[in-house]
Amino acid sequence: MLGVLANVITVLIGSSIGLLFKKGIPDRISQAVMTGLGACTVYIGISGALVGQNVLVLIVATVLGVITGTLLNIDAHINALASWVETAFSRKDKKVSIAEGLVAATLLFCVGSMTVTGSIQAGLTGDNTILYTKATLDFVSSAMLASTLGVGVMLASVTVFLIQGGLVLCAGLIEPFMTAAAISEMTCAGSLIIIMIGTNLMGITKIKVADFLPAIVYAPLLQNLVPYVTKLTDWMISII
Repeated sequence: MLGVLANVITVLIGSSIGLLFKKGIPDRISQAVMTGLGACTVYIGISGALVGQNVLVLIVATVLGVITGTLLNIDAHINALASWVETAFSRKDKKVSIAEGLVAATLLFCVGSMTVTGSIQAGLTGDNTILYTKATLDFVSSAMLASTLGVGVMLASVTVFLIQGGLVLCAGLIEPFMTAAAISEMTCAGSLIIIMIGTNLMGITKIKVADFLPAIVYAPLLQNLVPYVTKLTDWMISII
């Protein structure tokens, strides 16, 4: 768990530095930076989405994901938690909600092959090299994000701990299912959500991004079912 703890600490330190800079940034510049950050986020999302190889898996995972997320009302629950935190912090600036910063930072820090492969490697062999590398990258990213998105980025350290820690502890169980193809499809689904975050930051859309989060879970599950569906289809064709 040393790699996970290192990642959590770098996010906390990086976001703290970003929050210090945020206090001295005029609103006009902050808004311009947010637009630029949104454009960069869209670029990151597009880059990650291109690793996917199965469009059908992406479509089904996204549809099932948003149906599940809407039924569970994930976005409302996250915003309710964020409202409580905003009250606790007596936050006056409502231009960017804590929920938006939390979801954006969580996705950027936790979606991708480095998170999955690094956590599984740490859990199976005790080698934290990949997670240490990721922690360094997240230090810079968290500082930049927090300077614009606020304290929600710092709260993402909790989700980083829960997600990466869970992967490390369950590495032996999930390793057989997290094939290269499954990780690619999970990254693709997550990156599509990151694109939505980017367009929200730029003020182009107002998507309830959190409701799409279950798609990240559905994508690798569906990818693992592809070989069985293919075999079933071939069998059905052979008997016709």
